[in-house]
Amino acid sequence: MKKKIQLGKKEYYDKMYACWLGKNIGGTLGAPYEVKKHVNDLTFYSPVPQGSAPNDDLDLQLVWLKLLEDKAALPELEDIAGYWKKFSANYPWDEYGFCARNLERGLLPPVSGCFENFFIDNMGSPIRSEIWACLFPANPQAAAVMAWKDSAMDHSGGQGTYGEMFWAAVESAAFVESDPEILIKIGLEMIPGYTEISRVIRDAVWCYKNGIRWADARNKLAECYGGNHGCHAVPNHGFTILGWLYGKDFGDKLCKAVNCGYDTDCTGATLGSVLGIIGGRKGIPKKWLAPIGEKIVLHKLTGKCGAPKNVKELSGRMLKIAEKFEGCSASAGFGKRTVLPKDLRSLLFKNEEALKILKTDPQSSIVVRKGFTITLHYNGDPVILPGIRKTLRVSVAVKDVPVNAGIELKAPKGWQVLEGNSGETGSRSFELLTRNEQGRNIITVVVNFRGQKASADFMLFGSEEAKGFEPGRNVRSCKNCGRRIIKCTCKKSRILDFGLVGFDQKDFLDKFFM
Repeated sequence: MKKKIQLGKKEYYDKMYACWLGKNIGGTLGAPYEVKKHVNDLTFYSPVPQGSAPNDDLDLQLVWLKLLEDKAALPELEDIAGYWKKFSANYPWDEYGFCARNLERGLLPPVSGCFENFFIDNMGSPIRSEIWACLFPANPQAAAVMAWKDSAMDHSGGQGTYGEMFWAAVESAAFVESDPEILIKIGLEMIPGYTEISRVIRDAVWCYKNGIRWADARNKLAECYGGNHGCHAVPNHGFTILGWLYGKDFGDKLCKAVNCGYDTDCTGATLGSVLGIIGGRKGIPKKWLAPIGEKIVLHKLTGKCGAPKNVKELSGRMLKIAEKFEGCSASAGFGKRTVLPKDLRSLLFKNEEALKILKTDPQSSIVVRKGFTITLHYNGDPVILPGIRKTLRVSVAVKDVPVNAGIELKAPKGWQVLEGNSGETGSRSFELLTRNEQGRNIITVVVNFRGQKASADFMLFGSEEAKGFEPGRNVRSCKNCGRRIIKCTCKKSRILDFGLVGFDQKDFLDKFFM
């Protein structure tokens, strides 16, 4: 039996503490320049702040902090979705808004993350990687698996998923490995080489190793990958790598990443986290910490999730969570001091579990009921059209092992349901036909295995509910409170804001309140 990596608890705490400090520093540095695609010329904060900036990069992870505190076992997709609906549903921006819209319409992850979501290739999930690295320090593939689950909320099938898996693995390995080149290679092992995220990272490394000047490397990546939204994950991953490799020290690395432009608060915050883990608290210069301190400032749209007031409280709570789930890590654990096995890097490069979860069907919904993992595969969009047969497939597993359970599918009254072949182990297909579909239709799956029964409801849209959304536009939000329309707390002022003279109020509320 191979030895596990033993991480000293004090060393872990110090590096994890510095991770959050670095994230706050980098996010605050980049916040004033977010989504501006021009090159910056920073050597320090400008303007110099008086405290850290509120940042969704951190806030969403504080929701996961509460989730991990509340759950006795590692959270399933449905658990994560539930906490998103409870604490993160106010956000109207990009992938966040469309995730909340899909969840409230009844879709479950991972299809909730990709259906009618223009922004699945953006930065919303890569910036949530740190908590999974801190949950599974020195176990990159375990951190990457949790990052996949997290990203399934709002990026499934997109580049955002690969970005979060990459950084979770890099940050996890950074607790026991400091060589940037090795850390980058570990992160790349967790994602497919054909992805744009993988390519841009490799291209950034190539530029550095071949002596291309930083400014020329930045322009080359911007030219090749930068034609999309300023928060598009692909160029921003390249810029983060450039800052890491080309920078001379902590501050210069952050500035070089942020000076590349685009999603600057995210690139700065992610790199700050990595540098914090590698160097610990002693590696963070006092001049960078002094202007912002350790106070955590929440964005006004973040739900009341019992968030820590400062980094010290966050770090103490994170330590308890890591201890609680230590037994879930097969290759690493805590001890009084750090003891690294001779085959350390071989352990860090292990990626079987990461590659396995990447095989999950993005166009499916997954629930766990009474120990059964029940997956409804939509075989395309989660939509049925009148008069056209729709084939669905249901698969069932127990502890990740497919089982040949009895599977029954129940559709709305008047629908035709034909049972198809069983196909692969633990799987059965069904054909559905309807002439009068509603906007939202509940499909019930009933599972029977060795006398144990379980059932789960899934959503299947009709054509009225699946009309698409204008490309590049966010879900509607209130001009006053900033929340998504459905979460607006100033309904009267919102109606006035829209200036809908002569518009029927009930029709308006029906239209904008789901």
